[in-house]
Amino acid sequence: MDAAASPLDEKLIARFAAIVGAKHALTAEADIAPYLIEPRRLFEGQSSLVLRPGSTDEVSRILKLATETLTPVVPQGGNTGHVGGQVPDATGREIIVSLARLNRVREVDTASNTVTTEAGVILQTLRNLADDNDRLFPLSLASQGSCQIGGNLSTNAGGTGVLAYGNARELCLGVEVVLADGRVFDDLRKLKKDNTGYDLKDLFVGAEGTLGIITAAVLKLFPKPKGREVAWVGLDSPAAALELFQDALDRAGSALTAFELVMDRPLEFTLKHAERTRRPLGNAYPWYVLMEISSGRSEADARALIEEILSGGIERDRVRDAVIAESIAQRDEFWAMRESMPDAQKPEGASIKHDISVPVVSIPRFIEQGAKLVQQVAPGARLVCFGHMGDGNLHFNVTQPEQADPKAFMALYRPMNDAIHALVRELGGSFSAEHGIGRLKRDELVATQPPVATDLMRAVKQAFDPAGIMNPGKVI
Repeated sequence: MDAAASPLDEKLIARFAAIVGAKHALTAEADIAPYLIEPRRLFEGQSSLVLRPGSTDEVSRILKLATETLTPVVPQGGNTGHVGGQVPDATGREIIVSLARLNRVREVDTASNTVTTEAGVILQTLRNLADDNDRLFPLSLASQGSCQIGGNLSTNAGGTGVLAYGNARELCLGVEVVLADGRVFDDLRKLKKDNTGYDLKDLFVGAEGTLGIITAAVLKLFPKPKGREVAWVGLDSPAAALELFQDALDRAGSALTAFELVMDRPLEFTLKHAERTRRPLGNAYPWYVLMEISSGRSEADARALIEEILSGGIERDRVRDAVIAESIAQRDEFWAMRESMPDAQKPEGASIKHDISVPVVSIPRFIEQGAKLVQQVAPGARLVCFGHMGDGNLHFNVTQPEQADPKAFMALYRPMNDAIHALVRELGGSFSAEHGIGRLKRDELVATQPPVATDLMRAVKQAFDPAGIMNPGKVI
């Protein structure tokens, strides 16, 4: 442990450990280490204790004791977040509460099209369960094999299905939350309509564990599509992609379930570094779109619709080339390439990330002006742009110039963020589209949002967590 860290008193550790049992109270440095650092390695903390409760009651008792003893608590799901919201600080005083053992699915109700699940259920597990019941749970993320439902809700996760189904908040009907003082807010209802006062669940979804710990939720399920077609499309520009998107939306409506925009560079990185990948089209193009059409009627209906959209794009000179997946394996291969893009950047060196959203109509302008700003801040840097064009969310990442010094490049992190985020605000967008605020973006949130918004957020925090124990130093 860092010499500057101040470990908890052993007697207090024993009191917390007694709640979950010695087996589920981690105190050895080697056991705690995986919980202390996040995937991008931007934040690393210290802690004397990781608790792994197995029930809502145990979470309740943990938080009651934490409030009584003023012990800060950091909730953690699958530890896949990108903004440091799940990592403790360097003091060693914060304890980590892992929700991994709260992993039961309490109910699947196909008549109501809902599933009631605990916070530690892995997203992929829930997607598979829905599929087994001839239903669809549409939240889809690159980390779905390890991220947990509680974390998805706490960060209001987005992903590739937001265009048609909405983000995590829109998929959630009810929550069970343990408050900072140990009380349990049980709102596990399946209602689609409920106008009985403030919608309290929406305060917890997206709060990143700063108001309480989500222990369970009621989530929406959808009928499983009868037909699903995926196409990889080559284009000349984001402007052409925008025209194709507008045409696809006009023709397909809610059947347009994904529309991903990909620059040539992230595809080239993926072909170079990811295993079992091959170029989707015969030639390379400056930009690509990965488009998905889902039909509730039949495979033939989905096929006819996507062919109609692509034929129209070719006739209007928007589409240079396109291929429709001819098998489930090829469809999965297309999506695997898209999901491999974040990791495929890593071998190319240091990377400065931007998780932004702008109005869809402003995407071509943002990309054009943003690319110029990148070169002004870091000449020779390589733009790596891809993302969910259908909902306006782009991962506008910047990889270091070839042969550059990674440390020197990363010293430009703040100037690069400042330049790109200023453009985002000019276009009426957001500098945090789906990854949350955490520690990484906390100061920028306070500096750039209206003062009244900051005052309201602080008032909410004070009302729910007057002792200030819930994930301190995050969000606000």
